[in-house]
Amino acid sequence: MSTSSVHDDAIIIDGLIIAKWDRALFEDMRKGGLTAANCTVSVWEDFESTVDNIVAVNQLMRDNAELVRPVHTTRDIARAKEEGKTGIILGFQNAYAFEDKLGYIEIFKKLGVGITQLCYNTQNLVGTGCYERDGGLSGYGREVIAEMNRVGMMCDLSHVGSKTSEEIILESSKPVCYSHCLPSGLKEHPRNKSDEELKFIADHGGFVGVTMFTPFLKAGVNATVEDYVEAIVYIMNIVGEDAIGIGTDFTQGQDEAFFEWLTHDKGYARRLTRFGEIINPKGIRTIGEFPNLTQALLDHGLSEPVVRKIMGENWVRTLRDVWGE
Repeated sequence: MSTSSVHDDAIIIDGLIIAKWDRALFEDMRKGGLTAANCTVSVWEDFESTVDNIVAVNQLMRDNAELVRPVHTTRDIARAKEEGKTGIILGFQNAYAFEDKLGYIEIFKKLGVGITQLCYNTQNLVGTGCYERDGGLSGYGREVIAEMNRVGMMCDLSHVGSKTSEEIILESSKPVCYSHCLPSGLKEHPRNKSDEELKFIADHGGFVGVTMFTPFLKAGVNATVEDYVEAIVYIMNIVGEDAIGIGTDFTQGQDEAFFEWLTHDKGYARRLTRFGEIINPKGIRTIGEFPNLTQALLDHGLSEPVVRKIMGENWVRTLRDVWGE
């Protein structure tokens, strides 16, 4: 089968997109042949602001129903493929929106939130992010994990501190993930995960989505899609071919004000980091260029069945394990 037909035929899933929500994004998702994506609707927002975000996204999806459809189950992912649409999984990059009310978790699950990252870089009521001293999972955090397991919402640990991550991996009765990370074995960075951390999550039934965010890649802004493939293969050699997928961290269409909001604690307080220039790897600068990633994986010498696993099949299996359907 040719590369283009492999990509067209396969289930293609992006485990993390935090792009600007608009029709242009949906059009590019279709151009790139995306079957489904975990799209961020909350980072620093509280409960009410997050609900407002979901209201706006629901309206945008209704207005563009020929391009996208909401995803609540893995059956919806299959339907998206059949319909030639991109399935939208609503995701959080912080547990802020849960506030201190466990009951909000089920409310958000019913609104379509399928994945929640427990911390975004800093301390919250659940635990600690990767940019400050890690105090581990709180007692309330243990209750949050239990409730997420009960309702079928996936725990994401990408921006979570090492100790908090380890304790969540051990606490959760369902598979957890790093939805978008890179290996510190190729570049040291607070956001990258060590070989030991990658092995630990995989050994406990977890999942790793690999990002291509260039500040965390070895070659930085000079990175190409081949550098991205190098990182994917590096992680696959640690976690195995069944525990790996894609989580690009596409920020397409976002402006400087958005990155300022993102890189300050709570969106306004102390600065946490400076990304510098944001430019995606050459060959996959936009979501519409997703077929180039399938091509690059095949060109690297990976077999078609393995490429299909990486590009989406593994995500579907893991989400089914968590969601229950």
